[in-house]
Amino acid sequence: MTSQTSGIDARFALARAIAKEAGAVALGYFNTRDTLVVETKRDPQDVVSIADREVENLIRARVADVHAEDGFLGEEYGLVEGPSGYTWVVDPIDGTSPFVNGMPNWCVSIAVLHDGEPVVGVIFSPCHDELYAAAKGNGATLNGKPLSLDPSRTIRNAVTGIGANNYVAPAVVGKIVENLLEAGGNFIRNGSGALMLAYVAAGRLVGYYEPYMHAWDCLAGYCLVKEAGGWYHPFPTDGERLTRGAPVLAAGPGAREDLAKIAGLTV
Repeated sequence: MTSQTSGIDARFALARAIAKEAGAVALGYFNTRDTLVVETKRDPQDVVSIADREVENLIRARVADVHAEDGFLGEEYGLVEGPSGYTWVVDPIDGTSPFVNGMPNWCVSIAVLHDGEPVVGVIFSPCHDELYAAAKGNGATLNGKPLSLDPSRTIRNAVTGIGANNYVAPAVVGKIVENLLEAGGNFIRNGSGALMLAYVAAGRLVGYYEPYMHAWDCLAGYCLVKEAGGWYHPFPTDGERLTRGAPVLAAGPGAREDLAKIAGLTV
């Protein structure tokens, strides 16, 4: 076993454990959400609560206890760089809007980068008790069951996930949906991009596209999709670009070319 492999394995085990612990804390807040103080960020649709901050603080503390030299990027408190070559990229609660409105479409998303590559991806959906987990070269699983994508599923015989936010003009989103429907596809949007990427890895969705998304929303899902046999459009992870948004596209093998064409991205 190489030092890189052992380093990934150790962080993979830790990420799974942390995701379950963080998910339990988040679920406790979800079950008492009527008492939460909810704040807005960029606009009234972009919300945050004490639950997001407390869960991120928990994850940061657990990582620092074991891998103090790792970098850490979280949605709520930003980037702290580290010298180890590993960086944790975390969304403590992806799908805060569904979360505060009492819908189950939210998750804890934990990725680990090594030299810029997503080598660990763990997404835990507490309301469904589903743990999606992947590490480089180890495949992807859902509650321990291996995931493998079916190449016969396409945009025409399966469903695609689409994401949107106010970083993107409504007309752009409308054109994406129009192009997908004209190509014979159909779509859903459930309010959590990370969870929809996990659904791509599980074969529930044939692909997911969002024109502007952040690293903490997508990198865990990217690792899951790749290890399940799918493909993703690269996300810039060098320097400060890691903290900025970019187009996100992931797909099963039977939808890759169609969705790249619809998104206007290079395969």
